[in-house]
Amino acid sequence: MTNQLREGPQATAVGASDVRVWGMSSTARLQRIFDRLGLAPQSPEGGSSVVLAHAGWVFDQALIKALADRPGAVLVDAAGDAVAAHADAASAKAMAAALEAGKAVPGERLTAVELIGAYNSALRKREPPVLERLTAQNGRQVEARLFQGSYKGVTDLVTKYVWPAPARIVTRWCADAGITPNQVTMASLALVFVALWLFWTGHFGWGLVAAWIMTFLDTVDGKLARVTLNASPFGNVFDHGIDLIHPPFWWWAWLVGVQMSFHALPAQCLPGQVLPTPELVLWVLVGGYVAQRILEGIFLAAFKLEMHAWRPFDSFFRLITARRNPNLILLTLASLVGRPDIGIVAVAVWTALSLVVHLLQCLQAALTPRASLTSWLAR
Repeated sequence: MTNQLREGPQATAVGASDVRVWGMSSTARLQRIFDRLGLAPQSPEGGSSVVLAHAGWVFDQALIKALADRPGAVLVDAAGDAVAAHADAASAKAMAAALEAGKAVPGERLTAVELIGAYNSALRKREPPVLERLTAQNGRQVEARLFQGSYKGVTDLVTKYVWPAPARIVTRWCADAGITPNQVTMASLALVFVALWLFWTGHFGWGLVAAWIMTFLDTVDGKLARVTLNASPFGNVFDHGIDLIHPPFWWWAWLVGVQMSFHALPAQCLPGQVLPTPELVLWVLVGGYVAQRILEGIFLAAFKLEMHAWRPFDSFFRLITARRNPNLILLTLASLVGRPDIGIVAVAVWTALSLVVHLLQCLQAALTPRASLTSWLAR
């Protein structure tokens, strides 16, 4: 998302590099960061100050933003060598030459962690910001580091443990092919409706195939946006809007498909269905999902903290709470043994139990002194 800084600093890349990471040179990547942060190119007339960044390095966008807000700061690598600086207009030319030559640069010397810390609240994880020297030999390693840096630390178990390796491969293919994150999101939206129709008509196996591909693309689009610096306000709303809205419609469609499947069977073939009150199951599925999301929003608004980033238990429970991917695991297992009815009831039961856990989390937070309400990842 573009963040406009206050008027003042300009920006320029020092040196040049033709090594490409995620489909662009580091120089082009730096320019994209400058554009996203609203940093104007350095002009001959000069501005009040200039952010200088060495193009032989790959930077986390947050580092450049923090540097732009801190005149006189010099960003150094682990060895103490200067790689970026916020210089006043009068000394910018000399400091740019010193940066390019690898010489000492005067100013407040800060490492990446000292400049912005190691906790990333947006991605809910504790990890040093990306600051990597780029050479012709280590391009793939730098790409891997950027991809790792794009991943959320607190998420469901499928996204965290299953998708990273294949998602990195597909993200690379998309970046090389010029496919945009919004195009990937559009494909995932199409699969939302394909899965919905297949569940509704009782084709659970093929519906699960479509659903799992959709969840995979939902991982790819976000990673593609972050590693290529191609996120946009529309894309963010588009992606998260789909994620927020579609799951209860899938569970409703599955329930309808189960009912249709049983009605189509002869009475002697009914496998002891466990849906005596499908209306109750539907209310638990939809109401429980909506209530969970509302509780998460209330927690964030009241305590200025993501519910799942508060304590180690909260982060663990996010792995398995009744969200889309854990629920799909239950449905997949049930479908494999030919009992889609048991699957949707299991999802309803797990939704109700997860809602109780979230209610307890909110109650515990309300009884906790505000000073203690910080993420364990930030400590």
